[in-house]
Parts: sequence; C-alpha cells; structure tokens
Amino acid sequence: MNQESKDYPVARMIIGNNWIRKNEYENSPVYNPSTGKIIGVTPMGTAEDVNEAVKVAHKAFQTWSEVPSPRRADVLFRYRALLEQNLESIARLISKENGKTLDEARGDIRRGFEVVEFACGIAHLLKGESLSQVAPEIDGVTIKEPLGVCAGISPFNFPAMVPMWMFPIAIACGNTFILKPSEKVPFTAIRLAELFLEAGLPEGVFNVVHGGREVVDALCTHPGIAAVSFVGSSHIAKHVYTLATSHGKRVQAGGGAKNVQLVMPDADPEATIRSISGAAFGCAGQRCMAGSLLVGIGDIASPLKERLIHVMDSMSMGDTSGEEHVDMGPVIDGQSKSRILKVISESEKNGVRILRDGRNGLPENGFFVGPTLLDQINPEMNLFRDEIFGPVLSMLSPKNLDEAISWLNKLPFGNGATIYTSNGQAARHFSRKINCGMVGINVGVPAPMALFPFAGWNDSFYGDLHVQGTEGVMFYTKQRVVLSRWDNNYQRIQGW
Repeated sequence: MNQESKDYPVARMIIGNNWIRKNEYENSPVYNPSTGKIIGVTPMGTAEDVNEAVKVAHKAFQTWSEVPSPRRADVLFRYRALLEQNLESIARLISKENGKTLDEARGDIRRGFEVVEFACGIAHLLKGESLSQVAPEIDGVTIKEPLGVCAGISPFNFPAMVPMWMFPIAIACGNTFILKPSEKVPFTAIRLAELFLEAGLPEGVFNVVHGGREVVDALCTHPGIAAVSFVGSSHIAKHVYTLATSHGKRVQAGGGAKNVQLVMPDADPEATIRSISGAAFGCAGQRCMAGSLLVGIGDIASPLKERLIHVMDSMSMGDTSGEEHVDMGPVIDGQSKSRILKVISESEKNGVRILRDGRNGLPENGFFVGPTLLDQINPEMNLFRDEIFGPVLSMLSPKNLDEAISWLNKLPFGNGATIYTSNGQAARHFSRKINCGMVGINVGVPAPMALFPFAGWNDSFYGDLHVQGTEGVMFYTKQRVVLSRWDNNYQRIQGW
C-alpha cells in the first residue's frame, strides 16, 4: 500500500533527535479495528534505517553507560510520573489502534508501569556479590555491566505492556535500545518514546524503527546489536532466536501458547465462571496467556457449559474507541477475523459441536468475532494443539485429573495453565505435574507481576533468560569478576 502523509498520519521513526516520516517507502495500513477504517500508515523501513539507528545508539551508549545507576533511575521515576499523567490518553490511543476496551487498555499500560517501577530500583538490582579472603590475600567481587545496543521486536496485542517488558529494564541497566513495534499498532510505541524523551532521556538512548521482515532480520544480524528481545508467534520466535544466536547475540524470544482452564467439581461456581470468561474472551482472546482450552472434570462439565453460555450470550460487542461501554472488542484486522471464522467453520465440518457460535450477531462494521464455545475436542485434533488467537474456547472432558494432565502435557506449548479447585492436594498435584512455566490456582490468567519472570516453556519460549524480574536484569547485563590481591607487606613498603 502506497499512501502519502497528506492522506493518513504516518508513523514516525525516532532515531536520535530525528523524527522521520518515511513517505517514499511502501506503507502498511493501520486500522481502527472497531470500525474497519484506516487511521494511519506505517512505513516499511529498511536495513539502512536499522544501521542508522545502531550508529546513533552506539554513540549514545558511550555516555549513557557511564551515568551512575541512581541518576538513570531519576529519569525512570520522571518517566513513570508522565505515564501516569497521560494514562487516559494512551489508553484511548490503544483502544483506537488495537481494539481493546478502555478497561483492557488501561490494564495494558498499568502492567507496563509495573516494569518501569521495578526498573526504578536499578541501583539495588545491579549490586553484585563480594567475598573477602576468597583465597590468601585475595578478595573477589562481581560487577554487572551493560551489554551495549539492544533491540526489541514487539507484537500488536499489547502495544504498551510488551514493549515495556523490554526497554525500561534494558535502559535502566545502562544499555541503549532500538524498538521495532508491530506495524499494526505503531502509534502507542511512538507515544511511549515521546514521554521517555520528555522525562529527560538523552537522545539516541531510545530509538524506534518500523518495518517488516527486512527490519527484523537486520536487527537479528547487525554486528552492532548485542541482544534481541522478541514476543510474537512461535514460528517467528524460533526464526528470531535461530538467526540472532547464529550471529552471536543474546536472545529471549516469547512465542505462542495454548493455555488451560481446568475446573474440578469442587470449584467455586461464580468465581470460576467469571475468571474463565475473562481469561478466554478478554482482549478478544488475543493474548499469549488467553485461556483457550476448557477442561471440565467429571460431573462439573454439564453445568459449566450452561453457566458459561449464559455469560457469553450476555457479552456486548461494539466500538471500543467510542464512549459506550462494551464487554469485548474486535480482533486486530480483517485477515485475523477471516482466519478465526474459518477455524470455526472447519471445526463444524469436522464434527465438533458448536455450543455458542461467534459467527452470529456481529456488529455491521469492524473486525468482530463473537465469543465461541466448541465442545467434544480431543488431543488428536488440530483444534487442541493450534493457537487460534481469538475469542474461541474449546472444551475437553477427560475422566479425571490424571487423564487431563496426561492429555494436556501433549501440547507443544508451555505458557500457562490454571486449576479451579478447593482441594489443596489437587492444586499441588496439578501445579507439580503440568508441563508449563506459569500455573494459576484459582487465577484465570497467571501472568506474573513485574517482580517475577514471564516464564514460558517449550515452544512458548526460546532462550535462557525470560523477560521481567531479576531474569530481565540478568539478560541485559554481563558480569565481570574482579579478583584483588594485596600482599601483607605494607610495613616493608612504608619503611617500618
């Protein structure tokens, strides 16, 4: 798509103190998913843009890495205050270009705030270890040092939170950063960068480039980039991990998921239904922690379906960028909508029972898919294994908890799994035996707070050190070990 800036707003690239509008490039449309209308365009940048950003970031690193960590924290404290002051306007921007409800958009920002708050404690987080007299007359200390220029590649589904998983910690550690946001939601990332610069961040420390595969591959292969953070589909996560590590880079690459909501017969009915519906249909199911597999154990399955369908039927859909309150927004674009509707149709052809059909009763405009409940799923189906990334919940009915765990551990992913129960032994057994990195006990979306790592396993993560928490600090730093020897001869040296 070629568009001139006079037709639509063009997402700017931020390289140092240059705010660049690239009208000469091929552009990708940015939609308001609630209306289906184009609201802007994203320039498809090139490897040369990445090269320019690396030059600027490398120059900025020479001075930013020498700034004392408490002074770097000062900038982060000011940034946190500006984010709070601008929360509502950023939330409305997210709703407009992503389609989240305003409450979901506010939550997106606040989860990013948590990482900024965590990074404000960087002076403490960077403290090393020491041991005096590790050997005769020798003391040892470790020092955490920044890596250099780091890059982040973020997805469309959390325009604020996922980028803020990356750049606040990286920059607090003394690195400089290049962010490539999803071309579908560029304007939130630009606003985050504007506020960071307003907080006093020196030019070149935080840069934003736009583009597609050419830019992604350039970030993964450029010799001036030390580390790459990525969140997106598992297919691309594996590509980024393989390509970047083959070029000597440190990589953390979060992929997709197929997360579990398992309900025991003794679960609290009201709280469980409320939690399942939020996990499955919040953000229109476009979360890597979306609870997309529902497992009813024993006699709970039938009443669980009935209660859930009642809640789904009452959910409202509509324009999230307006003033009217709605329960669920659209998916990101027409391609996603068509793909999800095709999954539902093919499931019906393959004998899956549709208990609640999200193809019906949709708003006239926008990229909407209604909450959908599919029944009689088994572990041999693609529907069991494949991530749909939409408001589609698939139900299984194993005989007991052990059979459920056996089925679920066949999944290729390993992000999240939740058990709803009043039985501590069942919860303990499930949390120890299920093959994933984040477990919820009566918590529908067990996504950790910023103090803890976002700990995906298997095909949900490629790398060794996860985003957030102390693992995030470790990822963006390298350790130097200093051994000091001072022989006990001071009397001779001083002539005593």
